[in-house]
Amino acid sequence: MHPLLVSRSDLPTLPASPVTIRAVSPQSWPDVAASLAPLARAFAAAQGFLESGKGPDAGKAVLLPNADGALAEVLFGVGDGADRFIYGKLPDLLPEGIYTLDGVPEDGREAAALAWLLGAYRFARYRDNPAPAARLVVPEGVDALEVSRVAESVALGRDLINTPANDLGPQELSNAAHALATRFGARFSVTVGDELLDANFPLVHAVGRASAQAPRLIDFSAGDESWPKVTIVGKGVTFDTGGLDIKPSSAMLLMKKDMGGAASALATAHMLLDAGVKVRLRVLIPAVENAISGASFRPGDVIPSRKGLSVEIGNTDAEGRLVLADALALAREDDPELIIDYATLTGAARVALGPELPPFYTEDDDIAAAIAEAGLAVNDPVWRLPLWAPYNKLLASKVADVNHISSGGFAGSITAALFLRRFTVGVPHVHFDIYGWTPSARPGRPEGGEVQAARLVYAWLKSRYGVAA
Repeated sequence: MHPLLVSRSDLPTLPASPVTIRAVSPQSWPDVAASLAPLARAFAAAQGFLESGKGPDAGKAVLLPNADGALAEVLFGVGDGADRFIYGKLPDLLPEGIYTLDGVPEDGREAAALAWLLGAYRFARYRDNPAPAARLVVPEGVDALEVSRVAESVALGRDLINTPANDLGPQELSNAAHALATRFGARFSVTVGDELLDANFPLVHAVGRASAQAPRLIDFSAGDESWPKVTIVGKGVTFDTGGLDIKPSSAMLLMKKDMGGAASALATAHMLLDAGVKVRLRVLIPAVENAISGASFRPGDVIPSRKGLSVEIGNTDAEGRLVLADALALAREDDPELIIDYATLTGAARVALGPELPPFYTEDDDIAAAIAEAGLAVNDPVWRLPLWAPYNKLLASKVADVNHISSGGFAGSITAALFLRRFTVGVPHVHFDIYGWTPSARPGRPEGGEVQAARLVYAWLKSRYGVAA
């Protein structure tokens, strides 16, 4: 169980009763105010809450004293209740101690507990940045192991994204995947450097060959042979200079997050394997650095792909779809029931939907509906965009089977998805074009790396396939 959670069974052994946090909405405030002890009521009045008639603002905690001056209870403004992760602000607002939540609707308790843990995350690899010390008694009806599992998995992915490229190159990303595979007894292999050519991964090799760290294809799998095959692919570009189509310096500042797809894939795998979801899981990560040297691939090059399609390079800064193409082709060869990929792929997706709402693509309407429903249920929202077939003409090449970028400036996220779909034909495929980053902190989502869509995919697959007894 997560160290910031306290089991309800441990309550009788605690040296003191937990401090109650009362969730306060504008609607519930009159009843809450009327129930306050005289000293607490006077304290609330001194802060103007009684006159306001609405209590604390959303996300604000008010600490109320008892007669001895000790902390008696906490009032916490939850607004209209639309933000189920509002409780993620609490760990930063409270002193060390043990707390219990009161007034949270039954269907919002799991989200509240998870938000508490997600909001307490800290990245402390390079400086002292201790996590908050406020601990939460597991709310009634909440599965403590489940919320701990999800929080641990998200922290794993966030740590990977937040680590800069000098400490997280293709080798270190492979090490992280190997550690996860070893923990769950998965079968692990990695194809490195020129071995990629021998194994027919020419696009992965081309993108990563300019780096001082050799490119590689990470492959691990676990699960009962009788269970449905599900393959997850994550873009693992540990840093993206743009290659010879070099990015301006301002556009490179966050390029350590360009392996956010791999981080989301590993976070999802951690949840699935730890929960025992009944899938024969395979995880594929093409891990490369898109660097610049005399070995760099060039605009105008024509490179074969694993599938056999020749690919004209329109821009070396669109490298992610190239490494994914070979990995997706490998995934397709295994004839799984489902292929899912995560990738920090296009700026066009952010222009269309912003950093908080990643688009996803699939041709299967039933799968799309299930994904959208899961995203809303676990507060990990996504939005479906179309695989608009007429835009395939924008990928036409005069010298190769396909160009990997659009010939115009329109529909960049859609054309990238259409390019990827060429390598998975015949198998249901879901592509998530994620941002992988929270640019400014929100409840339960600290600024920094974020494994977007990982929690929703876990929830969806868990619901779809069930868990082993």
